[in-house]
Amino acid sequence: MAKVYLGLGTNLGDKEANLHTAVRLIKEKIGEVTSLSSFYATEPWGFTSENAFLNAAACVETQLGPQEVLQLTQEIEKELGRTKKSSGGVYSDRLIDIDLLLWDDLILETPELTLPHPLMTERSFVMDPLVEIAPDYIHPILHKPLRELKPLTDKENSDK
Repeated sequence: MAKVYLGLGTNLGDKEANLHTAVRLIKEKIGEVTSLSSFYATEPWGFTSENAFLNAAACVETQLGPQEVLQLTQEIEKELGRTKKSSGGVYSDRLIDIDLLLWDDLILETPELTLPHPLMTERSFVMDPLVEIAPDYIHPILHKPLRELKPLTDKENSDK
């Protein structure tokens, strides 16, 4: 069984319901959700919107492979009403976003998927919930526990 960490986010509609529904579908389609962080209210990152986000992190144990989990998370996003993925650094409001963050100690780079997620340590909205559920998890590239990789505030990062 692989231990997979997912980042979840939503800034449209009933945000709590969106996250709960995503978690239920992850359980049904991918594997057992062994931990789920609190929900964190955050400001949009990388774009301007009047809609604040609600973010969370989940740990899932699965027998599936990374590409299959990626495909299933994208299917869940579509099932919940997401019509397009962000690309080329262009972000927008979304009903749900599910990102694969970490997969055991796997380092993977394909055109479709990079693990660990290359921007996760730059984003408080990812790291705060992730550190809540996995503070001692050792990042497979940076070789430090996640609690030591908490970024500056997102505002400080965007000012760089």
